[in-house]
Order: sequence, then structure tokens, then C-alpha cells
Amino acid sequence: MGRGAWLALTAAIALILCGCTAGSRSEDSAGPVVESSRATETPTATPLGDPDRLLTFAVVTHGTAGDSFWDVVKTGAEDAGAADNIEIDYQADPEPGGQAQLIDAATSSQVDGLIVSMPDPDALQESIARAEAAGIPVVTIDAGEERSAEFGALTHVGQSAASVGEGAGVRLREAGVTKLLCVIHEAGNVSLEERCQGAALGLGANPSGGDVEDVMHTMRVNASNIAVTETTIASELRTDPEIDGVLTLNPAVADAAAAAIEAAGSAAMLATFDLNADVFQSIRNGQILFAVDQQQYLQGYLPVVFLALYARNGNVVGGGQPVPTGPRYITVENVDSVEDLASNGTR
Repeated sequence: MGRGAWLALTAAIALILCGCTAGSRSEDSAGPVVESSRATETPTATPLGDPDRLLTFAVVTHGTAGDSFWDVVKTGAEDAGAADNIEIDYQADPEPGGQAQLIDAATSSQVDGLIVSMPDPDALQESIARAEAAGIPVVTIDAGEERSAEFGALTHVGQSAASVGEGAGVRLREAGVTKLLCVIHEAGNVSLEERCQGAALGLGANPSGGDVEDVMHTMRVNASNIAVTETTIASELRTDPEIDGVLTLNPAVADAAAAAIEAAGSAAMLATFDLNADVFQSIRNGQILFAVDQQQYLQGYLPVVFLALYARNGNVVGGGQPVPTGPRYITVENVDSVEDLASNGTR
């Protein structure tokens, strides 16, 4: 089967699976149920109808060039575009102000659809509103699920930061962790804060937050300086020997944490979000207990498919609910199969 046919097949399968997931959400699944008028009303944009018409979608994220996570998101968007006659304009800026300017530029160029991550929703709200006022449909990805419907997006593709953080906390508690160090690597990213808050709940903290410090300490580092990050984590482990677990939210920081645990002579267990080659190896050799896989290829691929269906056929996927892309937990039992897929740039 050729790559184009394979991509079309996976898109169809993913749509079926995600439609079922969004439509059959259980009462105890992550996040509140949010009503969205965009999902129930007739689309305000006039469907273009012509399946052969070239569309242009802008993807504006808070990633940085060469980041292993966002490179996979970009690949997913470009693969979907290639399979469905869509031109993808991928732009990224880690600063909220720069990201807002990129959204404004995409609006000015009259793109047919906008895909945007929202680590700082308030900073992007006006720019997203201008895009929608110009008749450009929006799908949000990765960060900002809780504000997506409020901002008028068709849907959100990603995973609930709070619920997946809680899931990671539960797994760590079951492994024996009683006090966790949660390491945040991006200032102002509300999704990272929510992951750590969720992890505290998973470890058994009271939802009111009064006893969070008993089970978790949050540390903020600068991921651009891995050497300092490693030293900072090692120092914290020496200072508080009761810490028996470390949760990182980025694979590069996970590498630093693994080295810090060894340098500090700590027996703390380590888990992380997201994947890279070093994380795979650390899972294999027992340094990392598990990695939370967001399946970020889908965060690039599915929004392109969803916006194309909206533009060409008036379809709104998700029924007003987010479309989850995870989590999937990568452990020593399944690491080999996932690593093989990652070598293709899709995991």
C-alpha cells in the first residue's frame, strides 16, 4: 500500500475512533462537559463543496524549531494536507505575543482554516476572535482545552492536562511513590500547571488543595539550560530525601532528571510526558518507569481532516466535546513497538 493510500486509510480509521470516543464519554472521564453552539448549529461558514479545491490552513503553535514533540505535530499536519489537497502553513513562536501576531498574519492572508495551540489563552483570545470574525474556522490543539469552546472553536484535539496528570499520579502512587517532585519547564503554560495539579490529586491530595505540599513539590526550571536544570533537580533531591518520585513534562527535562537522580544518589522513580530516543532507552534500562504518550501526530493530522470536512461538507466533528489523542502509557512492555514507529517521525 502506498503512503498516500495509507494516510487516507488512517485518517478514516482515526475519524471513526475519535467520533466514538467523543460521543461516548463516560461520567467519570476527564474534564467537564461543555456545551458548544458551534457543534449544534448549522455551520456559519458556507461549505465550499468542491473536493478538488485547494485549501490553505495555518497551523500556529507555541513550539520551537527542532523540538521533538512539535516536529511530529508538524509532520502530522503536512501528511494530512498532502493526502487531502490542502496547503499547510506551519508557524510557531514560544512567546504568546509572537504567537498572537502569527494568528493575525494568518487572518490577514485569508486562510481557509486555523489550527492553534493555546498555552496562554488570554493572550490569544483577541487574535482568535478576529480570525473567527473574518469567517475563519478554528480548531485548537494540545493546550487550552478548557477555553476552546468558550473561544468558539469547532473542537479541541488533544488531551485534558488535568486528567492525564491525575492518571500519571495514580500510576506513580501504585508504584509506591508518596512524595513527588513535578518539574515545570515553561513559564506561563497553564496546561503544565494543570498536569502537576492533576498529579497531586492522583497521589491522593485533597481536591481543596490543602495538603498538596504533603504529596508533591512543584519546581520551575528553564528547559533551554539542561545543565542547570540537572543541577537544580539534584539539589532538590538532596535537600528533601522524602521525595521518592519525579515527574517531568518534557523529554529533554526527563534526561536531565535521570542524570540528577543518579548524581544525588536518590532512589526516586522517574516518569515523564512525551517521547524521544533517550526516553525510549531510559524506559528500556529501567531509569524511567513510564512515559505519557500524547500521540501528537494526531494533533497535527486530525485538525486538518476536521477543517477540510467542515469547509467542504459542513461537518463538525466531536459534537461539541474535545477529541482526545491520549494518553497512552509507554512502558518496558511496549516500548519496542512504539520506538519502531517513532523512527518514521510519526510518534
